[in-house]
Amino acid sequence: MNLFITWNVNPEIFSIGGFSIRWYSLMFVFSFYFGYLIVSRMLKKEGVAEKMFDKLLTWMVIATIVGARLGHVLFYQPDYYLKHPLEILLIWEGGLASHGAAIGITIALWWFARKEKIDFWLLADRIVIAVALAGFFIRMGNLFNSEVFGRPTTLPWGFIFTSVDSIPRHPSQLYEALAYLLIFFFLFWYYHKKQRKPERGVLFGWFLILIFGVRIIIEFLKEPQVDFEQTMIFNMGQILSIPLVIAGMYFVLRKKE
Repeated sequence: MNLFITWNVNPEIFSIGGFSIRWYSLMFVFSFYFGYLIVSRMLKKEGVAEKMFDKLLTWMVIATIVGARLGHVLFYQPDYYLKHPLEILLIWEGGLASHGAAIGITIALWWFARKEKIDFWLLADRIVIAVALAGFFIRMGNLFNSEVFGRPTTLPWGFIFTSVDSIPRHPSQLYEALAYLLIFFFLFWYYHKKQRKPERGVLFGWFLILIFGVRIIIEFLKEPQVDFEQTMIFNMGQILSIPLVIAGMYFVLRKKE
């Protein structure tokens, strides 16, 4: 007897008039809130001026949203948004890509470090710990939204997403969320194992290897996100992840300065 899990959670926590609070939005807030607490605590212990923390948070919020949105637009639906450019601004209707967020965060960190005259790796190797935790929250938000779900399965832990269909599917959102949570603990452990002085770029490298390595694997269990992926051996998420994993290997294995 298969004991499938029926998933019929309302994506809205509550709604008053035309205003509503959604689980995904709450998870998004959690990702920045806990990320801020973790990174600011690290940087404070390492002598970074506290006045920099709020500015860094602002840069990260903007870089994440802009990068994730443009990543979706450019990587997944460029034809549609070229015809409807104003809809690029409608981020509340969905369409955020983690690869775009990763690129946006990296560029913003580089620019912020240059502007504030602080070592890029001091920031990057700490920020990625928080980003891994953010990945956990975001995928949990996807689960509450019944989106980014997996292919049909006969496994007993298959989820029936009632807002989609009545077919048991891999809860790929949950797979990724738990994997990212474990990666967060690993990076946090490694940081403290090195007495808060990890080799420059190594945590950043491990983040790329593990996060996007997991992404490559779990994508095999997911339903295609856009129509053009239907006939692809490797989908867009996997194609975009491969160079990031290779880059991560470079940062972990390169000769340290």
